[in-house]
Amino acid sequence: MDLLRILIAILLPPLGVFLQVGLGKHFWLNLLLTLLGYIPGIVHAVWIIARR
Repeated sequence: MDLLRILIAILLPPLGVFLQVGLGKHFWLNLLLTLLGYIPGIVHAVWIIARR
């Protein structure tokens, strides 16, 4: 299941974080990072998924 979430996080980082933690502070931070730059959003999403 984590592999699927990581693949989703690469394609749509906020969706991957949402599936992992819901609408918390990490989701909004990831949305902001994705809007500012796609790569920081991916890195943050993969980090959130791998951490849990």
